[in-house]
Amino acid sequence: MTTYVITVPGTFLTDVDDGTRSELAGRLASHHTDLSENEDVELLTVHEGGTFSVRLEVEAPDRATAEGNAVRVVTGALAELGLSQKEAPLGPSSVTGVDGDS
Repeated sequence: MTTYVITVPGTFLTDVDDGTRSELAGRLASHHTDLSENEDVELLTVHEGGTFSVRLEVEAPDRATAEGNAVRVVTGALAELGLSQKEAPLGPSSVTGVDGDS
C-alpha cells in the first residue's frame, strides 16, 4: 500500500460558521498524520467566497482508489454535519503527495 496526500476542493454555498469548520476538521483529523504534518500541509483551508480545500492522507493501492476514498471521506464528513452536495459541492480531487514507503 502507498500513502497518498489527496487534495479535495469544494465550495460552501451556505454560511458555515467557525464551529462547523472546526468540527469538520475534527472529523477529518484521523486522515492528517505524519506525512502531512512533516510536509506542513494544512488539513482544511477556507478562503473568501466559501471555497475550501481539504488535504487528506489515504492508503491505497493506486492513485484512482486513493482519490475516490478521499472524496468519500470528505463527503461523509460533510453529510454528518448536515451539509449536502448541493450546499458544499466538491471539485475534482488530485494527488498532491506520495509516500511509497508505507
